[in-house]
Amino acid sequence: MTLAQPKKPTACLALADGTIFYGEGFGAEGDTVAELCFNTAMTGYQEIMTDPSYAGQIVTFTFPHIGNTGVNPEDDETGDPVAAGMVVKWMPTQSSNWRAVSELSDWLSSRGRIAIGGVDTRRLTRAIRQQGAPHVALSHRADGVFDIDALVQKARAFEGLSGLDLAKDVTCAQSYRWDEMRWAWPEGYTRQTDAKHKVVAIDYGAKRNILRCLASAGCDVTVLPATATAEDVLALNPDGVFLSNGPGDPAATGKYAVPMIQGVLEKDLPVFGICLGHQMLALALGAKTVKMNHGHHGANHPVKEIGTGKVEITSMNHGFAVDSQTLPEGVEETHVSLFDGSNCGLRIKDKPVFSVQHHPEASPGPQDSFYLFERFADAMAKAT
Repeated sequence: MTLAQPKKPTACLALADGTIFYGEGFGAEGDTVAELCFNTAMTGYQEIMTDPSYAGQIVTFTFPHIGNTGVNPEDDETGDPVAAGMVVKWMPTQSSNWRAVSELSDWLSSRGRIAIGGVDTRRLTRAIRQQGAPHVALSHRADGVFDIDALVQKARAFEGLSGLDLAKDVTCAQSYRWDEMRWAWPEGYTRQTDAKHKVVAIDYGAKRNILRCLASAGCDVTVLPATATAEDVLALNPDGVFLSNGPGDPAATGKYAVPMIQGVLEKDLPVFGICLGHQMLALALGAKTVKMNHGHHGANHPVKEIGTGKVEITSMNHGFAVDSQTLPEGVEETHVSLFDGSNCGLRIKDKPVFSVQHHPEASPGPQDSFYLFERFADAMAKAT
């Protein structure tokens, strides 16, 4: 009897500790170096890969069916994939979805993103949880020839995300207006034509669906780059200011973001922050942020709103967190993670200023957290 020969590996993932995972490559060929995280979401791989908050990271998907629904331009959170690469258990099959316009592998290849399939993602996820998010090098070569020693050295040479300001790399180059609202059947995406509140959104790596949610809440949105000053923001005479999600170390981004936020806070305008925007607000108020062991990445994270006791199922993507023990007097914690008790929200007691760590626009609940956009709109209505 002749046994079938196993396929020669065409991709490998090298961890800084020397551990090597072999598999089958898809997407673009080449090498990339990044921090490795895992995401537990069962859907939304395209949104995850195009979320600017994943800059500098390779994503391990714990759910095995990745690529089955293909890709389409409507699900992009920004123009191109931002995550450095992806790791999956099973190779993508031919897509089967009425919205698909191309295959995941072709989409990744055309956008220069590397992926590896056939990996024991359960083992890899356990390693990330136990050891913390490792530095890795991912290589895809059709000939299956790898310089393992060189890849391990690349992983070890990666400096990591601590102290790294990535917001400046993913922010918009210039200001722009946004009026597209959330997708709804049967019209799809429609335009905001009756905005009641003028909002300036600071783009630290803003997801498109956040801007859609602001428009759906009645906001006329002007987006400014991450490096905008308080003078830039106030010159537009906004009713409120929104602080977006984004990647990297909040303390590094805070070097230019914190003075801007502090200048805005002096004017008593309503302010709403999400993800990195939440961390930026906390830093501006005098709190501190910390690097997490492996972060929170998924669409099944239970978060409790302390004031009401309500539990929301949320989407999360962050490797840093606000240290609630450092919140100053006059600032209270509003939300906590039911997984580990980490901070997920804050507010200033005597001002219409609040923020959350999770992503209410991602709709995992699906509508558990949309009230936050309405709360922001209500605060602006009361202030005018």
